[in-house]
Amino acid sequence: MTSTAATHRPGPVGWPIRTTPHVLPVDGRPGPVGWFGSRDSGESRPDNSDGSEDDNVTELDASRTRIRSVLDDAVGVATDAGDGFDTPIMREAAQAVRVRNTTGDHAFPKPAHRRVITVANQKGGVGKTTSTVNLAVAMAMHGLRVLVVDLDPQGNASTGLGIEHSSGTPSIYEVLVDGTPLEEVMVPVEQAPDLWAVPATIDLAGAEIELVSVVAREHRLRRAIAAYEKEVDYILVDCPPSLGLLTVNALVAGDEVLIPIQCEYYALEGLGQLLNNIELIKSHLNGGLQISTILLTMYDGRTKLADQVAQEVRNHFGDLVLDVVIPRSVRVSEAPGYGQSVMTYDPGSRGALTYYEAAREMAERGTRMEPATVRESG
Repeated sequence: MTSTAATHRPGPVGWPIRTTPHVLPVDGRPGPVGWFGSRDSGESRPDNSDGSEDDNVTELDASRTRIRSVLDDAVGVATDAGDGFDTPIMREAAQAVRVRNTTGDHAFPKPAHRRVITVANQKGGVGKTTSTVNLAVAMAMHGLRVLVVDLDPQGNASTGLGIEHSSGTPSIYEVLVDGTPLEEVMVPVEQAPDLWAVPATIDLAGAEIELVSVVAREHRLRRAIAAYEKEVDYILVDCPPSLGLLTVNALVAGDEVLIPIQCEYYALEGLGQLLNNIELIKSHLNGGLQISTILLTMYDGRTKLADQVAQEVRNHFGDLVLDVVIPRSVRVSEAPGYGQSVMTYDPGSRGALTYYEAAREMAERGTRMEPATVRESG
């Protein structure tokens, strides 16, 4: 029997049959892979008499455009096919070389004085430890001398830096409770040259109770850092997710505060309480303390909420907010499982590139900062 149906010719294996010709965008080039697509469909928008809604849309679009531009700059999206890196693999390899700085040719500028930065936010899961670890490694990879102080009893920063922090290991606990010098408990970190860390163990969980009767207990860490004579450019203190005595010690010890803010609503709820505590510390215990840096983390470009939070933070804090935002990245989450930062685990990844840009921006800002004012002694 002869079939009367039209002859069907299959398309290329694995691809659907096109019924209409494929039309490229007007400029003949697709948008950058992985980032936001064009919002313009070629049709005019309907007239909307509600001016406030138009203003909100315009403001969010501006925020989205700015963040996309910064992210594209951070990951080196090619705009010219003649740059020599015309394939994704070649671009990623070039980006990894830039992040690792294996030749030592690209150094971040050194600050005029030692910067002691407390990384604080009582909200858990906003990226305090992840930011501390990756910023420290990025700075050390680019010629800066960095000391990380893990002040969280969970010891996650110690895990990310690949250093021992089991119970009984000489740690920040001995510094706070027994007055042991930092030099005796700090260890070198293999991930980068000129990078050291003071580990935290579970013993630190009992430090707050043990320090209750100690005179000037809020100043224990500050005195230890003041007695630390080794030349370093940055000291980064990773705080626990609370506003207890350990965090107070970190705020009293620091000259600056770096606040990581997750691009979600819950991250904003407790921010006012943190700012009030910082003001109390500044008024009574550390007159030289200042909020110097706000870092937006876990940015998800698929949601409007992330844009709204980013815009609100920028409106409130202004230039304190770094231009670079840290996007959600599986590589950043995977790295601690291997005892590494994302800077060494996958230096070509989006997470590594954005942390590299954040560290560079912090270093450049540091050259313009004035030395901290003299503080009252504890």
